[in-house]
Amino acid sequence: MGWFDFIRSPSGRSVETLEIPLFPLNTVLFPGGVQPLKIFEQRYLDMAAACMKDETPFGICLIDSGSEVGSAAKPHPVGTLARIGDWEMEQLGILQITALGGRRFRIIDSEVGPGNLLRGHVELLSEGDTEPLPQERERLLPLLQRIVADLGSARIPEPHRYDDAAWVGYRITEILPIQNLAKQKLLELDDPLARLEILEKFLDQRKLLG
Repeated sequence: MGWFDFIRSPSGRSVETLEIPLFPLNTVLFPGGVQPLKIFEQRYLDMAAACMKDETPFGICLIDSGSEVGSAAKPHPVGTLARIGDWEMEQLGILQITALGGRRFRIIDSEVGPGNLLRGHVELLSEGDTEPLPQERERLLPLLQRIVADLGSARIPEPHRYDDAAWVGYRITEILPIQNLAKQKLLELDDPLARLEILEKFLDQRKLLG
């Protein structure tokens, strides 16, 4: 079945699973997000080349312990699939890519392979049906719309789904100047309405909403 498979969970539901290379970073990628990356370690150069050749994703996870370079870091268990969009190598041995955020996943198990590349067996997390943005949360939109206009479509690509609760929550979270661990906790939330409630309270406390 290619690079994905299906297993049966204890509850009886089908769970999509993947075998993917993992890229632990000191950043959090959200579904629908864009992350520019500069790759220079051989393990990740090889990973990127394979992903582009085979048109397969890799996983970006926030580092729990360790560092981005050297020995394989321990990642937080929930991350986001990434596909390579634009890329260029203006300098030999340094690859610039744009990682495009896909679905969230949870690591089931992982192992360090050749070259210290971490590989994971992951299950894709369900995003459920699209939740419309509740009317009472529309006061979040003017701030988000101003930021989107400032950053442009290269940083926050279209379509801009201001009526989608999950999209609005992900976009606000990724641009907030908060600690990565807080962003990770918001990524892990399955309920987009709960995420919006937390964000609104945070922004209200700082008097950033009208």
